[in-house]
Amino acid sequence: MKKILIRIINWYQKYISSYLTSKNINCKYYPTCSEYTKQAIVKYGALKGSIIGCFRIIRCNPFSKGGYDPLK
Repeated sequence: MKKILIRIINWYQKYISSYLTSKNINCKYYPTCSEYTKQAIVKYGALKGSIIGCFRIIRCNPFSKGGYDPLK
């Protein structure tokens, strides 16, 4: 399951994220939410990593400051 999720995120980063970046729509966090989720899945496994990634995506809203937010 872990490999499948990583492949999905890689596909998203290659096609969707690169398209959005070309339209000047960027993630306000570093690393990006998709990279953060990928790192969480590698470190914590498919279930816990996906949950951690979802919480990061929820934090990424118009009212957040953004900035450097590494995986702990």
